[in-house]
Amino acid sequence: MDLMDIQPPPQGAYADADGVDYHYIELGEGTPTVFLHGGGPGCTGWSDFGQVAPLFAADRRCLLVDILQYGKSAKPVIKGPMWDYHAAKTVALLDTLGVERADFVCNSWGGTIALNLAAKYPERVRSLVITGSMPVFHGPLAPLPESGRRGRNARDVYYGGDGPSREKMRALMARLEWYDPDAVPEGTVTLRHEQSLDPEETALAGASDNPRGDWQDLSAELGRIEAPALFLWGMYDAFLTPDYPLMLARMVPRGSLHVMDQASHHPQEERPYDYYSVVSGFLNQHHG
Repeated sequence: MDLMDIQPPPQGAYADADGVDYHYIELGEGTPTVFLHGGGPGCTGWSDFGQVAPLFAADRRCLLVDILQYGKSAKPVIKGPMWDYHAAKTVALLDTLGVERADFVCNSWGGTIALNLAAKYPERVRSLVITGSMPVFHGPLAPLPESGRRGRNARDVYYGGDGPSREKMRALMARLEWYDPDAVPEGTVTLRHEQSLDPEETALAGASDNPRGDWQDLSAELGRIEAPALFLWGMYDAFLTPDYPLMLARMVPRGSLHVMDQASHHPQEERPYDYYSVVSGFLNQHHG
């Protein structure tokens, strides 16, 4: 199987989670492993993890979830604290799918959801792998204000002007998500661009109110996380340099850090085999 470009997504399914429908793709059998994607335009569970999930599916039940407001999942307007909302709904999804406890493998937006879930619902999380997430905004290694705005600005540029295009999607991915801009896979560009044209997703991107909920700083929550957590970071992450996840790894009682060379914000897509090697080793070490 050639993992340099993404394969077409397999047939997905839908599940109710306390009144909202999630779309997810399921691969393999074994230890339940939930993959939560990032918050870029057009991101889905398959767009972010479709290159690497088949490797994990050899001995794991892989659940590639479209986060609410993304992909084929429901797109409700979120009121109140955003990470609390996402964590509660994700737990409700686990209940519907009959998953008592899972490993979580996450990128960016999805990683912040998983960190909050691990703090608030510790019995549901066996271990965590987090890449490119921004859960706290304090301390000497806190992200600069422009780091938090960079994603929003990129979304505004992508949807602004003449509107979304395949060329603008490729440029966004090359600038913010890939270490080697020439290695951005055309199949992923197509998947992301086509999904970004979803009318509900476009409406959320252009909303002037706050449909994504109130932002939360999770500084107090990180110290409550009982699960072992691996922060796997690209050496050249366009949003947050590796000193930031080192701080996170020290805030989590059982935190560790792996920095991957020649990678930016999406190492699971840029270097799927190396990502799988590191992550599977960590997950298997903490199995049980």
